[in-house]
Amino acid sequence: MTAPSRQRWLILAHAFNMDGRAASQTITDKLPHLRRAGIEVVVLSGVSGTRDTVVEHHQLWPSGPAGLRFELRHVLRRRFGGGALYRTLMVLASLVLLPGMLLEKLLRPVESSWSWWLSAYLKGRALARRQSFDLIYSTGGAFAAHLAGRALKRATGTPWLAEVHDPMVMPGSSPVTAQQKMQAEVERLICTDADVAIWFTEQALASARQRHPQLGDRGKMMLPGIDPPFQSLPPYQPGTKFVIGHFGSLSATRHLGPIIAALEDLQARRPDLVAATELHVTGGPLDAVSSARVAVSPVRDCVRHLGRIEADSVTGRSGREQILYRMRAVDVLLLLHGEELICSEYIPSKLYEYLWMQRPILGVVHANPQMAEILRNQGHVAVLSGGQAGLNVELAAALEQLFDRWQTQGLPDNGRSSPYTTQAAVANLLGWTRQIDAKVAG
Repeated sequence: MTAPSRQRWLILAHAFNMDGRAASQTITDKLPHLRRAGIEVVVLSGVSGTRDTVVEHHQLWPSGPAGLRFELRHVLRRRFGGGALYRTLMVLASLVLLPGMLLEKLLRPVESSWSWWLSAYLKGRALARRQSFDLIYSTGGAFAAHLAGRALKRATGTPWLAEVHDPMVMPGSSPVTAQQKMQAEVERLICTDADVAIWFTEQALASARQRHPQLGDRGKMMLPGIDPPFQSLPPYQPGTKFVIGHFGSLSATRHLGPIIAALEDLQARRPDLVAATELHVTGGPLDAVSSARVAVSPVRDCVRHLGRIEADSVTGRSGREQILYRMRAVDVLLLLHGEELICSEYIPSKLYEYLWMQRPILGVVHANPQMAEILRNQGHVAVLSGGQAGLNVELAAALEQLFDRWQTQGLPDNGRSSPYTTQAAVANLLGWTRQIDAKVAG
């Protein structure tokens, strides 16, 4: 590879310029820093996001029928809404694609985006013939990007950097399903062939290296972070209610159960707290576990489900920008980690947004010392989930302390800037690519 000021990178990111998607945000936020470093960037992505107007950006349809139907659903909904025309077009498309989808399901029963790798490979090869690249950078998200990255490295000899967002193998388990086996195989290919392979937690890297010792020192850990979302923070104004805000998706393994249980524990001895508390839940529908729990809970009147926030055509703010403003308006930010084994190797990207808000964070952390340390080192509260009874007691006690501070002396901003920035992550990337350059030159 040449000096960083003369580099040309091919970025493979199935999710790109997709408002509110963490897999998109992780790469799109890096581009301004890469361009300032003198790197020419060419992006290959799926078609669900918006086309970038600053960098060279090619949106590619997947090669398989299941992927085509999945992407078509997003494209048509974005263009026509969810009305009768959209439904008619999707029925027609589904009928045409059905035979191929059934065959694909039989032969390759994995995530529908898998076939995007071939589209990305063919386009990448065509672009490389016209002008070579210094680095192939696959990121995601969808494992198809990494398959394309490896294929392009083998075809062109270009160094390959693979950035793994979520662990590909569930800790403490052996792959059983076709999807799990495919993910495990992609991890093996990354550990064997990538010139640099990046994971987002220390434990995820350690587990991958244990499964694949050939990875050696080519494996790296990087906290993706985010840059400051505001030039100046919108003012925080406390209201008459103690507002706890949860932002992001929920699921059967990351649900409102812990916070509802803690409020129920407080109901008997601190009815004043519960009466003054509102739990604002922003981001998509409630999961089945949360819905069932809230429906029968004596504290259900505390819960305000605000749903998903879409782009605002009046203010011009994206959904992500609106959510950042709402984060600034709450008294306490609630961060729910989850209950799965994978939590030991996963840090929600929402944490990095929360840290910039300068509001108190109450995190429920499952089996992840690195995440708990990040929260506590920045002056926030991390409650470790273990036995349910112990979790309820600790979470209720933390809520009580925060409420009493809010009621007596207030909960002012902590004034801390987050050290976990995209700029720092890109500096790591550039350092690692210089190491690749040195090896190639040697």
